[in-house]
Amino acid sequence: MSAEDSPTVVLVHGAFADASSWNGVIERLQAKAIRVMAPPNPLRGISIDSAYISSFLDQVPGPVLAVGHSYGGAVITNAAARAKNVVGLVYVAAFATEEGETLGAAAAESKDSVLNSALVPLHYPTGNGSDAVEFAIDPAKVSEAFAGDLPSEQTALIGATQRPISELAFSEPGGPPAWKNLPSWAVVATGDKAAGADLVRSMADRAGAEITELEGSHVIMVSQPRGVTDVIMEALAACRSAAAAA
Repeated sequence: MSAEDSPTVVLVHGAFADASSWNGVIERLQAKAIRVMAPPNPLRGISIDSAYISSFLDQVPGPVLAVGHSYGGAVITNAAARAKNVVGLVYVAAFATEEGETLGAAAAESKDSVLNSALVPLHYPTGNGSDAVEFAIDPAKVSEAFAGDLPSEQTALIGATQRPISELAFSEPGGPPAWKNLPSWAVVATGDKAAGADLVRSMADRAGAEITELEGSHVIMVSQPRGVTDVIMEALAACRSAAAAA
């Protein structure tokens, strides 16, 4: 697949992370001459974050394959429904939410997730005289709840550099999901104890996504970047074929 024929891949990171979490995938896509971008996800709530990412997507020239990790999946689910140039979705250990669904309620149904027991509530000023709640992961529990297949030196770095996520990410309901109108692919990390492998799998099934299971933790794009890149390349090939057929 040539760079000229391929959609641009836009990688949206999830909670407690930044765009550098995609570095291993970005390196592999760039080596294949695929256009790739990894914008910052504000992590301030579904409405704010999906509006920001939708605006970003709209400004990318040509077709886009939107890829989301974890909470980033909920963001692209909403953002791609507004953007006019998204041709496919890839969920990487990610939430594919339904309209009216909140992540807090959905996550409570997972038997695999242990993330809630690892979260620490923090507060931040909103600018209007009041404070709001955000969550971070207890650094001592990053390995257990988030990144169990990474070396301790790396989980220590994740714990130190993590970006907290607003409580609104868990309590705001999602809007009409883009997966109802776009082809979807999903990577299920079999050892995912953050989003929960069971919840990720059930959401992907509901979305009609083509599912690939990879052995690893929630941060599967860090521990298995080659496998995640392979799924993205499969999605790109399918989107290219669909465009040619049209």
